[in-house]
Amino acid sequence: MTITATPTPGKSLISPTDHMLILIDFQSQMSFATKSIAPELLRNNAALISRAAQSFGVSTILTTVAEKSFSGPMFDEITDAFPGQKLLDRTSMNTWEDAAVIEEVNRIGKERIVFAGLWTSVCIVGPVASAIDQGFDVYFIADACGDISEEAHERAVQRMIQLGATPMTSLQYLLELQRDWARAETYDSTTGIAKEFGGAYGLGIKYAKAMFGASEGSH
Repeated sequence: MTITATPTPGKSLISPTDHMLILIDFQSQMSFATKSIAPELLRNNAALISRAAQSFGVSTILTTVAEKSFSGPMFDEITDAFPGQKLLDRTSMNTWEDAAVIEEVNRIGKERIVFAGLWTSVCIVGPVASAIDQGFDVYFIADACGDISEEAHERAVQRMIQLGATPMTSLQYLLELQRDWARAETYDSTTGIAKEFGGAYGLGIKYAKAMFGASEGSH
């Protein structure tokens, strides 16, 4: 049997229109105890994925837990990317057990969900496990999640992978949405996000542009 290759993307690759993004409990109180990732890197990665989702028009749910009474406000890096969007505040640790969140999930109506937030072993594992049980195709952005220790984070990551969830990273999320530098309508936005939040890769883009006038769309 001969297999014929075609220039088409794999079905497991995400696109701007085939998923929703759910950002969970990126809040002050939750971040104070997060030790698996440095707070400045966590905030950077939260900003990266938020701006990626905003740039590509990804349907996004923002949810908090006990915002007024305990956990505090959601990171500005996220809310600034979605000005005026309502935050769905919960009492449940498992986002999937909150009726308002599920109403929004059903309104958006996507079968693929990407999760990120705090903490990995509680507030991410809970909805990931629940969504998988109900037949959703689930991804999580591992470096935009954090926990009280590296052990807690890594065991949670293992558990979610064993359940069938697919791990990603923040920069991978942005670049997978773009996927082709010939997509001119989002080229400037994508490279702009990468320059600001993409670490050494972003510095490389700035260097190539400044020194040689180079761009990723060139051959």
